[in-house]
Amino acid sequence: MDKEFWNTKYVKGDTGWDIGSVSKPLKAYIDQLEDKNIRILIPGCGNAYEAEYLFEQGFQNVYILDISELALKNFADKCPDFPKSNICCKDFFEFEGEFDLILEQTFFCALLPELRKNYVKKMASLLGQNGKITGLLFGVEFEGGPPFGGSKNEYLQLFSSHFEIQKMEDSHNSIPPRKGSELFFIAKVKPN
Repeated sequence: MDKEFWNTKYVKGDTGWDIGSVSKPLKAYIDQLEDKNIRILIPGCGNAYEAEYLFEQGFQNVYILDISELALKNFADKCPDFPKSNICCKDFFEFEGEFDLILEQTFFCALLPELRKNYVKKMASLLGQNGKITGLLFGVEFEGGPPFGGSKNEYLQLFSSHFEIQKMEDSHNSIPPRKGSELFFIAKVKPN
């Protein structure tokens, strides 16, 4: 599942993960953030509705990352005032930086399950002291994939290697098609 795989998805309009707007659980989380200067990363951002919403709310240090230049072009065309230097077309595992918050929205479930330990380790390396990852994970199994699902117990075990899990619970405000299948989580990076 390389750059060409994801670009083809966008060309064909095969983007079932794209809900067309900022997800309600992440919007609710964003709405309670007070510090508009924090550095935020959205990896595997796709059409980056969360980034658009953050930018509209006055957050200036939002960075988006995707391997698909088509997804990023879609975003740049839609949000021409978003800083071009904050739009990064790169493989997540090769990306470098330090952030206060990383938002997870359908990126984890798009990766092959054998990459999940590397994902957790990489996420921890991208977060500064007291940094957090917040977002949604699918709490159900899927046939084939992507998306690739999983279970709460699996995720608790996986993330606890590098994070203190502050919350992992059924999402109460998911969109109707995802009701009962999403887990909302907040995890704080463990000190080095």
